[in-house]
Amino acid sequence: MTEGYHRRKQPDLIRATLLAEAGALAARIGVQALTVQAVAVAAGVTKGGLLHHFPSKDLLVRALQADAIAGFDAAMQGYMAADPLPRGRFTRAYVRTCLDRAADGPSPMLIAALWADPVLRRDWYDWMARQEATHAATDGDPALQQIRLAADGVWLAQTNGNDMAGWMDRLIAAI
Repeated sequence: MTEGYHRRKQPDLIRATLLAEAGALAARIGVQALTVQAVAVAAGVTKGGLLHHFPSKDLLVRALQADAIAGFDAAMQGYMAADPLPRGRFTRAYVRTCLDRAADGPSPMLIAALWADPVLRRDWYDWMARQEATHAATDGDPALQQIRLAADGVWLAQTNGNDMAGWMDRLIAAI
């Protein structure tokens, strides 16, 4: 009896690879066109391997959404930790996370693809409402909310290919 090759299992790495490939595909073709088979092929795993981690496309997309929100939140937390001024800290971090091309958050195209789905968009708005409640003491001013909404508009224009150079600095200066 010969011993066959036994590959070491790395479930966290496989899961991260599946989410990364699903995110790249969703950003390119949209969430609706995303298929479990396409993600499995892109990640180099079998469809059964993907379904072991994510038993359905819906659960894969929900995990992708949660991962995108967590990535956005982590990037914001980094900006907030480096900001010594309490008033407007959350808003400055939000603007920077949305508009700084060097930000280490999720792809703007992925966020746009996820926003196309009303249920996923609701998850994002629920997260944002929790953030606004948490930071109400320092960022509850309606003028700061307007700046965050303006950042959303500038971000959307960037995902559409418009040159929005200088907008991040102008919005930060308005805080």
